[in-house]
Amino acid sequence: MTAEAGAGLACMPVDAGSIEIDEEGEDAVTPAAPLDIAQFVRAQKGSNRPIDGVYRGYAYLQGAERNDVCLVAVDDYAVLYVDAVELAARTGTQGWNDVAVALGEALGGAIAVDDAAVKTELSWIVAYLQALDDAAANGSSSIGSGTRLFVTTEESFDLGDAGLRFSFNQEYASGSFYTSVIGIDGSDVMAGASGVRAELRFADFCNTASWAEGTFAAEADAAGAFGRFLDDLDWSPLWVTLKTTGTAIVIVFILGLLAAWWSLRIPSRAQDIADSIFTIPMVLPPTVCGFVLLLLLGKNTPVGQWFIDIGFPLIFSWPATVLAAVVVSFPLMYRSARGAFESIDRTMLDAARTLGWSEGRIFFRLMLPLAWSSIAAGTVLAFARALGEFGATLFLAGNYVGVTRTVPIAIYFEWMNGNTDVALFWTGVIIVFSFMVILFINLWSRRTTRYRRRTQDA
Repeated sequence: MTAEAGAGLACMPVDAGSIEIDEEGEDAVTPAAPLDIAQFVRAQKGSNRPIDGVYRGYAYLQGAERNDVCLVAVDDYAVLYVDAVELAARTGTQGWNDVAVALGEALGGAIAVDDAAVKTELSWIVAYLQALDDAAANGSSSIGSGTRLFVTTEESFDLGDAGLRFSFNQEYASGSFYTSVIGIDGSDVMAGASGVRAELRFADFCNTASWAEGTFAAEADAAGAFGRFLDDLDWSPLWVTLKTTGTAIVIVFILGLLAAWWSLRIPSRAQDIADSIFTIPMVLPPTVCGFVLLLLLGKNTPVGQWFIDIGFPLIFSWPATVLAAVVVSFPLMYRSARGAFESIDRTMLDAARTLGWSEGRIFFRLMLPLAWSSIAAGTVLAFARALGEFGATLFLAGNYVGVTRTVPIAIYFEWMNGNTDVALFWTGVIIVFSFMVILFINLWSRRTTRYRRRTQDA
């Protein structure tokens, strides 16, 4: 059921000043409370797009697991979900077993719960959320002391006066849990014409822990804390990035070589036009590339509708991440291959033709071997560009965990949600990959230079 605190969030006075928050802003503890809080996450933004083809409303991603506590801030009030069963098991307070019945009709700033232990624990949860959310807000809106609070222990809660339905801990996609807000009639709460428009500000998620477990104790050892961080980390952005980049570089390698070879075989004026078309994604901002692709391949275009008709919707899917990576990295491969082909002595190619070699044999047996060092460097650069792609991918593929969320996108949204440690980790991963790419190019160039010097000396 539900309860409302009409005169502020605090259910009863607690010593909120004694709350201690860890450096990551994820855990909070105080000896004065019967419980502490772990794994706090603030979601500044959600998504209003369908999930797995079904519209669920405006949805905030929680992660790969359910949460004991979820809060959604809307306009001048907030809706708080508490898992009463988990709280009863966590703290041993038997009153939580009946809280769904006990919370029914509280108004005027006091939660109408007879069990004093339940009221105390609920008050501490609210105080913890206020402290953690204020630390993670980064200057944006946070939970104010005058905010009205609706408390529910049900995973689906209808706020009749506002015409809104709040759903918590919903596994809308396999392995991914969400909290969503939608009109009771299924309407979009972000559309003004629906009549149930709401100003959704942010969402908070966390888990409770008994004081005896000592949330901070596991962090005393740096190695143990880092191990716990790695265990809790969602690794899907790395796998999506590697899968996307690996697929894209194969396509780019083939298309780049073919485009470079073809562009040298057409009239010079046509070469200038083709070269401009093939190179322009390199000078355009990635967001412009993504926007243009969205205009060309969106569901309202003939091409986009054709993909939908054949059961292969392209936009906001994993193939869209590959397409975005291919478009932005293709010019690097094309320019490297074309420059390498142009540097080949034309008399060698003509001599091969006089010997009766076919164009295909000339390409594979002569041009590729002679240009291979530059082609390899271009391939690595294209791989690095695809690895770091952000703007076009976000426009064309969106941000879906485990599907289209690559490492660069994860960095942005983790930082937006206050998970600075996760953003820093993925930033480090990208820096390491970039360093390895540059080192490879340098070593390869040095090896090629030495080989050419030995050849000339001979």
